[in-house]
Amino acid sequence: MKLEGDTIKVKSIEHRLEDFFREVEFDYEMIALLLIFCLGNKGKIRLCIDRTEWDFGTCQVNILMIIACNGSKHVPLYWEFLDNHSGNSNAADRIDLLQKVVNLIGIDRIGMIVGDREFIGNKWLKYLKDNKINFCVRVPKHHKIERLDGRKQNIEDLANDNALYLKDCIVDGIWVNVYLKKIDNGDFLFLIGTMSEPKYLGQVYRKRWTIETVFHSFKSRGFDIESSHLKQFSKLKKMLALVSIAFAICISFGIYHHEKVQKIKMKNHGYKEKSFCRAGIDLLRDLLKQTVIEFEKSIEKFLRFISVQKIKYDRKKVNNSLLNT
Repeated sequence: MKLEGDTIKVKSIEHRLEDFFREVEFDYEMIALLLIFCLGNKGKIRLCIDRTEWDFGTCQVNILMIIACNGSKHVPLYWEFLDNHSGNSNAADRIDLLQKVVNLIGIDRIGMIVGDREFIGNKWLKYLKDNKINFCVRVPKHHKIERLDGRKQNIEDLANDNALYLKDCIVDGIWVNVYLKKIDNGDFLFLIGTMSEPKYLGQVYRKRWTIETVFHSFKSRGFDIESSHLKQFSKLKKMLALVSIAFAICISFGIYHHEKVQKIKMKNHGYKEKSFCRAGIDLLRDLLKQTVIEFEKSIEKFLRFISVQKIKYDRKKVNNSLLNT
């Protein structure tokens, strides 16, 4: 039986949350800076770009997102809501979003950007080439390959069960290397990129799955953002920022526990029993059941682990470059 006082308390919390999403302003550049802390200051960063979407009644949510990866660590960095009836992003959308990443960490820190079949087109690829940003992108099968001798070929005439590697071809008006293979369902894995050895494009493209695991963690396998009743994009963007911070904390906690306390079990198919994010969520839930003293000790160990990865930033250049300690 719910008492009147309990109802009043719930209503009070609801009003406070409503006020928060209505009145609080977020500095998304500083949130991106906070998120990048989780990746450490060593090594190149791989970027993955993709969209995710869902419907809530008549509200259609279509999000373009870039995540940053360094080894097993990965975090969302920037995202934008597309008001285009679940349509694909355009070159301007992608360039604007990627430029924010460049401003934050600098081109030299970007090792590669990976995208699926949506992320093609001359304007977008030319931007990447002109800025010397390496890329690996899957291409729809109807695109032609132009060879050095001027021949334009369909991939159906070239692909077979064995991977084919081609150097110095033109696709979408851009000089690229090509990886081509016919796959089990009758489709084709048609990849283009700037790697000097095209045989590695297939290996790099598999890294794109990282962003799918982020989307899974944001949705039904983690934070269940699809259940939100928020409809205004400005409020949804704030919610996504909070979930991104929570995701970064959980994946960092999961990695810490895996590396320092207990390894996550492996299943017979060779994959972990649970993701680092899922492990982090479960661990934090268990921690909240501990005594205050036990909880504080666990958090102190975790913070010491995180502090090793700290990055010193010049505040005056925070939106322009990433500085090494």
